[in-house]
Amino acid sequence: MDDWTVELLKEFESEIANAFNKGEIRSPIHLSDGNEQALIRIFEDIKDSDWVFCSWRSHYQCLLKGVAPKDLKSAIYEGRSIALAFPDFKIFSSAIVGGQLPIALGVALAIKMQNGGERVWCFLGDMTSETGMAQSTIRYAHNYDLPITFIVENNGLSVLTDTRKVWNSASLRYEEIVSPMVISFDYKSKYPHAGAGVRVQF
Repeated sequence: MDDWTVELLKEFESEIANAFNKGEIRSPIHLSDGNEQALIRIFEDIKDSDWVFCSWRSHYQCLLKGVAPKDLKSAIYEGRSIALAFPDFKIFSSAIVGGQLPIALGVALAIKMQNGGERVWCFLGDMTSETGMAQSTIRYAHNYDLPITFIVENNGLSVLTDTRKVWNSASLRYEEIVSPMVISFDYKSKYPHAGAGVRVQF
């Protein structure tokens, strides 16, 4: 399905949230909300041949990359919500903080070494963007002019902590050192960090 709208994405995520709250999905899930329009816009620039790497919150990215809703639901019900991988669609996610970053960087390096035409798109959260791994990855990609774009999805939080308060800073590193390889957007979600607000959070 190519014509995803904000409403259709929200409808999919609401169905997953309801299933989780009913106990039909017994493994951890991380849900999206409030970032639909930003993601739809970004995916207008992502080609079928491009690679997409995400963190544990990647339902929307999978749908926008072309994964069929029934296949995505099946993977979520099987317990893979926070570590989704669909090789045929070149989309992978990691449940480890920053786990997607070095893999995305390696793929971008391989593309450049092989003179490929693909691009890598790597999604990360605002707290992850402050880690040493993110800073090193972005710097390496910039210095070697690799075909990769980092997208910081800024909800202002790391689990339940305020990102800027944690770092005691009014600004984050990617805001201070502007790079053409890094884009970002702000959003607020109605869902908690994990789960759907009724059953226990992980």
